[in-house]
Amino acid sequence: MKERLIHTPEGVRDIYNGECARKNLLSERMKDVLKSYGYRDIQTPTFEFFDIFNQDKGSLPSNQMYKFFDREGNTLVLRPDITPSIARAVSKYYSDETFSMRFSYTGNIFINNSSLQGRMKESTQMGAELIGDDSIDADAEMIALAIHLLLAAGLKEFQIDVGHVGFFNGLIKEAGMDEEKAQKLRELIENKNYFGVEALTDNKALIQLPKLFGSQDILKEAKRLTSNMESLAAITRLERLYEIIGEYGLQKYVTFDLGMLTQYDYYTGVIFRGYTYGTGDAIVKGGRYDTLLQKFGKSAASVGLAVVVDELLIAMSRQKIVMSEGEMITMILYTHSMLSQALERAKQLRKEGHPVQMHRMADQAKLEDYKDYACRFNIGKILYLDSEGTEHVLEVNP
Repeated sequence: MKERLIHTPEGVRDIYNGECARKNLLSERMKDVLKSYGYRDIQTPTFEFFDIFNQDKGSLPSNQMYKFFDREGNTLVLRPDITPSIARAVSKYYSDETFSMRFSYTGNIFINNSSLQGRMKESTQMGAELIGDDSIDADAEMIALAIHLLLAAGLKEFQIDVGHVGFFNGLIKEAGMDEEKAQKLRELIENKNYFGVEALTDNKALIQLPKLFGSQDILKEAKRLTSNMESLAAITRLERLYEIIGEYGLQKYVTFDLGMLTQYDYYTGVIFRGYTYGTGDAIVKGGRYDTLLQKFGKSAASVGLAVVVDELLIAMSRQKIVMSEGEMITMILYTHSMLSQALERAKQLRKEGHPVQMHRMADQAKLEDYKDYACRFNIGKILYLDSEGTEHVLEVNP
């Protein structure tokens, strides 16, 4: 039993030492980018009422949520998604605001994935929500923001795939397909299952949909496949979006994927995902959700993104992107009689902005023991005050 208590449940893990430092530093870098775009922090609870995330709001299926009860018998869930929480909060506190609002957040989400998927059940997201703006300029800002967040992380090779749910929805309506068949088709297209799509429908445009990914030339090809007004409007918006991304000077990072679909039903327009090598999952994802806030009583078109921080860290590690952890910690090592001098030295260094740890030397310990300790905990150097009050500087080899 004692052995079991030192381990974590399946799907969660401890993050410590150098990895934790890198994660915090990555978050700080990306927060600076969010601030530079004028986004302001918002925090929402880790758990909320089940109804915030139920299928009516377009979030995850119930069996993928961690549910429990409060003392009054209300069903609560650990949040599987942060966007509905922010939609709820903004609808409550900014119900009368008519101008656009920008919010950013950092928090953990909890999804009860199947153990066979090999995915973590708790993960960290950092995101942004632009609420109250239905313009294509807002779509472009969100994609540009996603690109700048990844650049700030140190990535050089990545791609933002952009799609539009309106293109698929228009084709489904044109084909007269019922909801059950449409959902099956959605899964086949998302998995790029060409043969499965052909077996399910003879609609030429839908059959071609899984293959419609690549450069902006794909948009021209998509236009030739349909005369459906909703689908054509989606393509026109993507064409204009690409032009605006060009104004940002970021077109080289953008490709299109009209077969991109999402399990979140609240998306209503442009959707996107960011990929890089070193991980098979998206490192950033987002899109437009113009009707979600209406579920909470506020009419406000919105667009947002979420960076999957843990996946991004995995990709950075595999690409050998080294993050500078800033100034290394200095250890002040002192003998018992040198406490006063050690404290004065620590005060001086901290006043100058240097991080300092203080360690009183154990009776049986040697300097080499502390150098080994410093290596294990990423301490840059040791200032040793001997019993005579003489200071010795010991550099630590990483």
